[in-house]
Amino acid sequence: MDPAVLRADMVDSLEYPAKDVLQDEAVAIAMRDVPRHQFLDDDRSAYADREHEVLGTRVLAPSTVARLLQALALEDDNTVLIVGVGVGYTAAVTAELVGERNVHAVDISRPLVNHARANLTSAGYDGVLVDCRDGANGLPEYAPFDRILLEAATVEPPRALREQLTADGRLVLPRGSQRQRLEAISATGDRTQFGAVSFGPLLIEGEQSGAVERNRMAREDREHAIRRAESRRGWEHDWIEWEESIDPQ
Repeated sequence: MDPAVLRADMVDSLEYPAKDVLQDEAVAIAMRDVPRHQFLDDDRSAYADREHEVLGTRVLAPSTVARLLQALALEDDNTVLIVGVGVGYTAAVTAELVGERNVHAVDISRPLVNHARANLTSAGYDGVLVDCRDGANGLPEYAPFDRILLEAATVEPPRALREQLTADGRLVLPRGSQRQRLEAISATGDRTQFGAVSFGPLLIEGEQSGAVERNRMAREDREHAIRRAESRRGWEHDWIEWEESIDPQ
């Protein structure tokens, strides 16, 4: 089936009164325009309202993306930072709303960063900047941002992200641990909640997919064992003058 038809059906289902997820017309138009199948392998399932798993990360369902972007309350020409780029779909929809040059995204996983860059380029959004960073530190080189979207749960928003907002900026994040609420926080500290959500936690260095083991002692033990197994023993060196190396009693 034509992907454009599948996109239209996807958006119609989100706007349907029984579901009542998508109410912002600008977000609806953007989601109709972004080729979601460019970010996922299966053309048909890409437009189903469900999550996917790619490279160890959860790809958000379209209804969740719609909720996040509506909570951001984007305006024309807003500069946006997305923390947790995933496969790049949310960044692409955001680019439709504010212009791709205004969208910046970071992720702690280098394989995901490379994957998102490739997806965004193939979908026609290569102007979106995607960098490999610890999301808790934001992207200070391009700050301040009018909007920051954190696609990972945290009990309190990282201070660096709060500090990288403009004076009238807005930070949207899933707040909490076991029980989470989608929350928007203004630069002045005002908070607005948008209902329950379920996201993975904000990762720190070493927890991302493809990372070196965090248990450094176990890794070092293996490395030392390999070196010991491969090392030459003294009796293998025929040039050693054993008599001189032995302490006389």
